[in-house]
Amino acid sequence: MAVFTEVSADEAEALLRKLNLGALKELRGIHGGIENTNYFVTSESGDYVLTLFERLDFEHLPFYLHLMKHLAHHGIPVPDPQPDAGGEILHSLRGKPAAIVNRLPGHSELAPAVHHCAEVGAMVARMHLAARDYEGRQPNLRGLAWWNETVPVVLPFLEASQAALLTGELAYQNHVAAGSAYAALPRGPVHADLFRDNVMFQDGRLTGVFDFYFAGVDSWLFDLAVCLNDWCIDLATGRHEPDRARALLAAYMRVRPLSAAERGLLPAMLRAGALRFWVSRLWDFHLPRDAALLKPHDPTHFERVLRERVAHPLRMD
Repeated sequence: MAVFTEVSADEAEALLRKLNLGALKELRGIHGGIENTNYFVTSESGDYVLTLFERLDFEHLPFYLHLMKHLAHHGIPVPDPQPDAGGEILHSLRGKPAAIVNRLPGHSELAPAVHHCAEVGAMVARMHLAARDYEGRQPNLRGLAWWNETVPVVLPFLEASQAALLTGELAYQNHVAAGSAYAALPRGPVHADLFRDNVMFQDGRLTGVFDFYFAGVDSWLFDLAVCLNDWCIDLATGRHEPDRARALLAAYMRVRPLSAAERGLLPAMLRAGALRFWVSRLWDFHLPRDAALLKPHDPTHFERVLRERVAHPLRMD
């Protein structure tokens, strides 16, 4: 959510009027994140978020935007892309793909308690079930194929012990993915990036889930593992926090019980989730793009998480 592309007030207002959202009242760039340009927008009709997509193109974006529409239609509190008079929800601004969505109420809980994690677990399960009949088909573009492509690019920046961990884990994940148990995991559209800063709460209740631009068809277990690796760890050390993890898993399974195969592969998917974000943060940190307000995430955080997941696997009794 850095600002790579500067948008003027006149340009934003022209898009608002095209979408019949009224005159612009405020336009403010959003700090944080590293993928897209984002602005808070206030118009005569309400509060919105304007996104210009810096890496994603017109080919891939319909999957994400229509998935959000689908989930909103099924009662999931997600940003709803705003259409123009012809019903189109993917627009163009400054020569780049763009979308405007409604702004969700509430705020992020960056130090979640047990009850926040339970809310997240139940919502993730609801999203998985709600998306089962979504007709869009697109793989997780930051999945195993991308890890295999990107690891050789970032290896020259690493110390020997880091390189050994990274290459060893990649080999392990390729081995897991080749197995029959992995192939049998339930799959569907997943968020794949459901971190603390992508969920909103108000008065202790979950009010919204956003930033679907890493979504794709993958195993539901991988999506759950990504959540556990952020919501249920100590951020300073990467260590597992058992009370929060139990709450998230129990709430998820009350909505969608895990199969025996999923229970058995959870430790491997927790390692996969840590690897995915270590690789992407290494890439963003060592090969950054120019942008106003850009602040890459620290890649060593997910190195610590991965080391913890390897040393202390989470077992489901």
